[in-house]
Amino acid sequence: MKIDVHVHILSPDFIRDIKRNMERDAHFKLLHDTPKARFATAEDVLDNMEKTGVDKSVVFGFSCLDLGMAREANDYIIETVRRYPDRFIGFAIVPPRDPGMEQELIRCREAGLKGVGEIIPSAVHTDISDQDQVGRFTALCKELGLPILMHTNELVGHYYPGKGKMGPEQAYRFAINNPENKIIFAHWGGGLPFYELMPELRESLRHVYYDIAASPFLFRPQVYEAARLAGVLNKVLLGSDYPLLSPARYYKEWAETNLTEEERNGIWGENAVRFFGLDD
Repeated sequence: MKIDVHVHILSPDFIRDIKRNMERDAHFKLLHDTPKARFATAEDVLDNMEKTGVDKSVVFGFSCLDLGMAREANDYIIETVRRYPDRFIGFAIVPPRDPGMEQELIRCREAGLKGVGEIIPSAVHTDISDQDQVGRFTALCKELGLPILMHTNELVGHYYPGKGKMGPEQAYRFAINNPENKIIFAHWGGGLPFYELMPELRESLRHVYYDIAASPFLFRPQVYEAARLAGVLNKVLLGSDYPLLSPARYYKEWAETNLTEEERNGIWGENAVRFFGLDD
């Protein structure tokens, strides 16, 4: 099974009124206030899945501070999963510190969503290394059995809109503070997987996986060889960040590596099958 774990979708109505909707959230505007911004509906994703051989996609909206805006995005995810239950796994977005967070996550879980994310800390004004800020959120995710997809950044290198300050150190603190949560750190965890060369980190991050969203913009293809040396390729997941990039871009990059067929199939879906328990 081929699985893309990082796909953003928006409803057709939201996209049609995109200029007004940008004004509703400062971080959403930061990411998308450019003529090059791309938006996708569920049907756009389905079309691309057919072209790229993806069987299932994990879909969600864009992390935002306003719970009402998040609820609208979640409504579309719920509707999408109901229409295409065999093709999509739905995740909910919430601002973790909002007083209504619990009610919204319970609603989404009861409606069939299977996880939470992508949570972007800078969008929701949250320091993920501070358990006082995230403990209520992670405890509920654990209780509801919802994996968490958390945005992370490399803290060096070039700037781009949306580059935040939650890097490998903050991700590590989030992980060790919440050892019973299933966690995916987006964007190679800001570099965290390479610290798994340290034996104590390898043990304390057993519940953590990493997606490769936006990897072609961040690292050379040799990043996969570095992941092999760190012993984490079995925890690496295809995440395209569609519509920013198509899975096809990653396939092209894999051709420039020495990944074995077994390793490539793991990233392409087998690792995700294990993470989500789909082999049950």
